[in-house]
Amino acid sequence: MSGSNSYRLRCSLAAHEMDVRGLAAAAFPHGAFVSVSRDRTARVWVPNPSENQVFTEMHCMNGHSNFVSCVCIIAPNETYPRGLIATGGHDNNICVFSLDRPDPLFTLKGHKNTGHEDCVRGLAVINEVEFLSCSNDASIRRWMVTGECVQVYYSHTNYIYSLAVFPNGQDFISTGEDRTLRVWRKGECSQTIRLPAQSVWCCCILPDGDIAVGASDGVIRVFTECQERVASAQDLQAFEDELSKAIIDPKTGDLGDIKIEDLPGREHLDEPGNRDGQTRLIKEGSNVEAYQWSVSDGRWVKIGDVVGGSSQQNSKRVMYEGKEYDFVFSIDVNEGGPGLKLPYNVTDDPWLTAHNFLEKNDLSPMFLDQVANFIIENTKGHTLGPAPGSATDPFTGAGRYIPGSGSDSQGFGADPFTGAGRYIPESGSTGAVPSGRADPFTGGSAYSSSSLPNAKTNVFFPNTDGVMFEQANTTQILGKLRELNSTAPADRKLSDAALDCLEKLLLLVTDVKGQEQPTAEQISVLWRTSHWPEDIVFPVLDILRLAVRHPEVNAQLCGGTEGASLCNHLLGLMSSEGRPANQMLALRILCNCFSGSHGRALLLGHRDTVLSRAGDLCVVSNKNIHVALATLVLNYAGRLYGQLTEIEAKAQCLSVASTALEVVQDKEAIFRLLVALGTTVAGDSTAKDLARSLGVNSQISKYARVSDPAKVGECCRLVLDEL
Repeated sequence: MSGSNSYRLRCSLAAHEMDVRGLAAAAFPHGAFVSVSRDRTARVWVPNPSENQVFTEMHCMNGHSNFVSCVCIIAPNETYPRGLIATGGHDNNICVFSLDRPDPLFTLKGHKNTGHEDCVRGLAVINEVEFLSCSNDASIRRWMVTGECVQVYYSHTNYIYSLAVFPNGQDFISTGEDRTLRVWRKGECSQTIRLPAQSVWCCCILPDGDIAVGASDGVIRVFTECQERVASAQDLQAFEDELSKAIIDPKTGDLGDIKIEDLPGREHLDEPGNRDGQTRLIKEGSNVEAYQWSVSDGRWVKIGDVVGGSSQQNSKRVMYEGKEYDFVFSIDVNEGGPGLKLPYNVTDDPWLTAHNFLEKNDLSPMFLDQVANFIIENTKGHTLGPAPGSATDPFTGAGRYIPGSGSDSQGFGADPFTGAGRYIPESGSTGAVPSGRADPFTGGSAYSSSSLPNAKTNVFFPNTDGVMFEQANTTQILGKLRELNSTAPADRKLSDAALDCLEKLLLLVTDVKGQEQPTAEQISVLWRTSHWPEDIVFPVLDILRLAVRHPEVNAQLCGGTEGASLCNHLLGLMSSEGRPANQMLALRILCNCFSGSHGRALLLGHRDTVLSRAGDLCVVSNKNIHVALATLVLNYAGRLYGQLTEIEAKAQCLSVASTALEVVQDKEAIFRLLVALGTTVAGDSTAKDLARSLGVNSQISKYARVSDPAKVGECCRLVLDEL
């Protein structure tokens, strides 16, 4: 091209010492723009009035400790009449600058539990006081310009690269490494569009409302809601055919762990999906195919063939960051949200690999034991030599009380709050096991093929005793409580007397042989302290979890008007905007309320609201939450057993369990949901008809072949027999 319509060079700026990673010009007057770079700086450039072709550096800003990858400009407002500049970096931080000073007005730090836990990849302005950010931690966060994180959005399963906001200033789109474009309406992911390319790098919203995305296959695709602009039937079929030929590697973590032999056949696609973008895997001969539910089309659309599933015939290595590995694990070390990727070859030293992983991700060396043991446990049968014996943390010794971590004695899967309480198949148990048979709800006593009872004997359901979360490490809980109290705001700091009350109460309710009763003052302090700020309240919630098992505390907190207040408080902690640690602990508290008559009456009276709110947490990618949710459904099912007139309540239990089974991956959570289903339908023909109408038979049939742990397959077969 030539002439007035073609672009030609205006000037070249020796702008930064390293490569430039982001530019923004929106909301800047008079042709100015801002640049960010790997040299860790942001710079504002304005046209030089004396030299029309040249730009002059007006302002240089510093605040990141690693390179800066994205930038956005926030329009002027009354408080900041010159506007603001927000930058995101590979130090996991977002810096908000004004044009009046070189250092940040606000730094939104990842380690504050409100910010990102991996590098920030994209920013998008909502209005003059709010903006969005996305990150390699697979979360999207909504911020006030003053630094408050007001909402976190989870749906992506891998790095998120790009964001764009619709003109209404509320809805937005995002793209990432999980091959998807996601449309967000009213704070929820309303549509998931998969593309035939691994990396969807960028996106924008066109003036007519259409969406354009660019991907790693070199193709830009435009999507529209306008029927007049939708592609021809031939082009739509060509896109679907291209998508169906995609190759999906499950070891990237996008689909979870897959065992080909456990997958259902094509009949699994006869049932409609529950939501747009829902994914189902089916076995087609010796192959695995992935399908996604399309609400607009009312059908399952093939999105690719899955390779590398857990099959003894499959030894395909995994490509990660340009290298091949025998394994790429997803390690859950964060308070919530997705795991971090840990690549490993069987020839590697698991301890050195764990050490390098912690350093790379800036994690505490206290996790070394857990990560190394996780590698050893999950590569059994693949190692070239004997696995190391018992491990001692060379850095610190004992474990810390940190959400997402466990104690040094329990391996990586231990309860993040108590050090021993999470139930994991094939793991050690610290509790006593009833004589005569193994307890199917304690990890150390999980059934092996040699210890399973006779197939005709059903030891799983109906379970009317309920399951409680009872394990605790009082030293770690109290230590964390005192640590957080020392940094609490002055108006929320507890007195020494209040701390002593909580300590005495915790020791009293965990002493199985003790005769002393909790005092009214201790219970009152516990209740008041459970309303601490949400970022520091979790050790108090853990004390509450243990305390509600005591008859006196159960009666005081679950009876009368106090019971309604407790229920409402826990429901608030379980909101979709809540912190995963608090959501999980609220669920565990509800489970333990079933230990007393007042708690059982309270929860049966609020059953509809409690189960509805709990069911909303199915979408949270957190195994501890899933186990607690499954336990709550099981406890409800146990109380409803034999109540033939409670068909509405049983229908809700079946619905929540069925919904959870669509997304839950953790085998212990699956087992408890199966026991809940069995308990709900046992001896009740109407409940069985309801379960069959929900498609429970075909939904759970894939678990009948599960042999690790054996209790899952055995329980599933008994439920199918019952139906």
